[in-house]
Amino acid sequence: MTIAAESPGTSPEATTTAARPHWIDDWRPEDVEFWESKGKDIARRNLIFSIFSEHIGFSVWTMWSTLVLFLGPAYGLTPAEKFTIVSVAAGCGSFLRLPYTFAVAKFGGRNWTIVSAALLLLPTLATFFLLEPGISYETLLVLSAIAGVGGGNFASSMANINVFYPARLKGRALGLNAAGGNLGVATIQIVGLIILATAGVNHPKMVVGIYIPFIVVAAVLSAMYMDNITSAANEKGAMREVCKDAQTWIMSFLYIGTFGSFIGFGFAFGQVLLTQFPDQFPTARDAAEITFIGALIGSIARPVGGVMADRLGGALVTFWNFVGMAVFASLVWIASMQESLPLHLIGFVGLFITSGIGNGSTYKMIPMIFRAKAQLAVAAGEDSAVADKHARRMSGALIGIAGAIGAFGGVLVNIAFRESFLRNGTGDAAYLSFLLFYAACFVVTWWVYLRPRDGKLLGV
Repeated sequence: MTIAAESPGTSPEATTTAARPHWIDDWRPEDVEFWESKGKDIARRNLIFSIFSEHIGFSVWTMWSTLVLFLGPAYGLTPAEKFTIVSVAAGCGSFLRLPYTFAVAKFGGRNWTIVSAALLLLPTLATFFLLEPGISYETLLVLSAIAGVGGGNFASSMANINVFYPARLKGRALGLNAAGGNLGVATIQIVGLIILATAGVNHPKMVVGIYIPFIVVAAVLSAMYMDNITSAANEKGAMREVCKDAQTWIMSFLYIGTFGSFIGFGFAFGQVLLTQFPDQFPTARDAAEITFIGALIGSIARPVGGVMADRLGGALVTFWNFVGMAVFASLVWIASMQESLPLHLIGFVGLFITSGIGNGSTYKMIPMIFRAKAQLAVAAGEDSAVADKHARRMSGALIGIAGAIGAFGGVLVNIAFRESFLRNGTGDAAYLSFLLFYAACFVVTWWVYLRPRDGKLLGV
């Protein structure tokens, strides 16, 4: 599908060309007439199928958070080794987010969604055929690493959807897209719980086997109903340019605190319960009955954060959200020292909710930062179309970088748990480190975006 260039005095029309099907050459979401007449319907359709594909990707990426619950004595693994397995999956998924971001510009959003969905067959099929008692620890690490392809899907999906929506609606659109993906964490944990409750702990292959046909469906639907945006090409050296901007590293730091926490806790929560409260959670099924709740509510909270940021400003919502995260981290720290399961669960649920809200509000800040810079450039005499195009490209690049670095926070979370349990037998040290980090995040947010001063970035 291609949107023809608008002639003077006419409304934009959607046309289909045989030479370039599914390519949109004229895309102007900030043009209200264009958006209302054609743009919003196309954007909504692409958002729906982007969410579905990304949802499957998240499930595959985080499948080891569920599979480690099945790895009982027959697999001969220590709790520290299980934390390492999930850390490898988190780390590889984080690394792949950078090339996945720029694949959208290289191949087209629709085209790369098809490829990235199909790539999910690699970890699922390999795990389905190889996972059984007697498998070596090294092989488990390789399988975990391959699952990282699911983590890359998020970055390409967000970069793609960022192009489709006008700035005033990016918070909601990106929040919904990310929430649909994040729900994949809860979904695979629910699938794991169902398998544990029915087939039992000896059938981990069923968890990944269920996803294989859905992966095929995701690739086919993306091919049928999604579009590429011709103008969504990155400037030559876009990543290099955006890396020189201090905002890139500030936002990446903040995203470690939000998404890094969400994905890290999503990977680790079940294993934390089994390790820290063995009397209350003697079996994997007992832990699985609880673990999906955190990822579920955290995912649902993400679009809430985006909507709040649209209305109140991303920086303000992010600041108060980090204050809340520090409070809940304090509760979990106290609960760990007192060995209080109820307080521990309250604190963890609070962390999942606030990490979800923060995911939405921080991602809303990214396009608004560059939109504010574009407005300053226009005021200084630069052409508005050029400034807006540059802002979209830079925000797309930053989304990829922040997504990759933020996801790496999930690795840090699991390393913190591994070291804390390995050295002290409890998670106390890990929880204290989380508290201190969230305190640093709300100080940075206030200092950079909220403290009164001249030249403050407006609308962030």
